[in-house]
Amino acid sequence: MAIHNFRIWRGDAEGGALEDFKVEVNEGEVVLDVIHRLQATQAPDLAVRWNCKAGKCGSCSMEINGKPRLSCMTRMSTFDPAETITVSPLRTFPVIRDLVTDVSYNYRKALEMPAFAPPAGVAPGEYRMMQVDVERSQEFRKCIECYLCQNTCHVVRDHEENKQAFAGPRFFIRAAELDMHPLDARDDRKDFARDEQGLGYCNITKCCTEVCPEHIKITDNAIIPMKERVVDRRYDPLVWLGRKILRRDELPASLPSSRLPVTEVTYDKAGAPSPFGEDVTFPVSPSALSYEHPDDASAH
Repeated sequence: MAIHNFRIWRGDAEGGALEDFKVEVNEGEVVLDVIHRLQATQAPDLAVRWNCKAGKCGSCSMEINGKPRLSCMTRMSTFDPAETITVSPLRTFPVIRDLVTDVSYNYRKALEMPAFAPPAGVAPGEYRMMQVDVERSQEFRKCIECYLCQNTCHVVRDHEENKQAFAGPRFFIRAAELDMHPLDARDDRKDFARDEQGLGYCNITKCCTEVCPEHIKITDNAIIPMKERVVDRRYDPLVWLGRKILRRDELPASLPSSRLPVTEVTYDKAGAPSPFGEDVTFPVSPSALSYEHPDDASAH
């Protein structure tokens, strides 16, 4: 048995601070064991959320030495005995009390996600899939909804204002799973990911993949493929060239079902809106520009 130094965040939605504790640690224990001992011996009112203590429920998510982790899967043997271990709540979500945060943001995003759409004419129990399709989406179903990926994503971690427009990595893998599902009848998954889930906000830093306790390759196997599918549909240079060459009023409304619809090729606007507005004619007149060089501004 050894004594370890812990620094635990205590407080609520109104504010709080880190408090220092010295706690006994036994061989083979994890951080959650130490927190339970702390509750039993020094801080009986310390709030912490947990359930299975087996790394499968995702309840005990917190930040340990600044890194989002499951406290039940973080072994004390990985720390130096002289090290002070800092434990704090998930930073991205509002604090309820001590180490417990309000993760209802994720539940709202889950409700916004369109559910699996069964294929027409196929009854439950009659679904048939190739094994390769099963394996491709099975990885995403390992998610335990610990929301560590959501917490570490800087799009919402550092920008609270993005939460309304951004679903986050957990729901990007759900979108990818459904879009890759050969029996899902919806054909608007890519549009939904782009327009409603804010897929474009993600700049694939892979921080979500690094903290996933189930080792799901969120970025490589879900987000990047979804981005590629959106690009193929909306921003492919051949599609852009087709819009410039072909005229919508001289072509039929659609091609055979195995082909890309002509409306995709001949849409008269770029896939993304212009930051200058749709009514601006280029080149812009110099008199319409308002620009001051930083060097000039510093001279005043």
